[in-house]
Amino acid sequence: MNKNPDRIKPTFSIFALNPCAMFAFHSKYLKPIEEVDQYLAAHREFLKRYYAEGIIICSGPQIPRAGGFILMNAASKEEALEIMKNDPYVINGVADYSIIEFEPRSFAPGFEQFVSG
Repeated sequence: MNKNPDRIKPTFSIFALNPCAMFAFHSKYLKPIEEVDQYLAAHREFLKRYYAEGIIICSGPQIPRAGGFILMNAASKEEALEIMKNDPYVINGVADYSIIEFEPRSFAPGFEQFVSG
């Protein structure tokens, strides 16, 4: 239930002129959370780098904490997959990612800053 009804706005933007692909990554932890947490600081540093480059838009743990989510605006699927190879969770074998490629056609006002095309 939404605790702040003012956040719901009935308007949305359309970006259909030149849509670009975005990438959603869902991770599944392969090891116990105690082992995953050994790489959490390094994983956060990895994320910070791509936030600074404007590639990662949002990320966070799944609830309950069995994996996580990363939304990315990379130039291509190949680039997105190459970036994720450098995640300490992947390097150390504590998480596996699945990828969904999609074209954002409709989105809330303000989100257009994350969509390049």
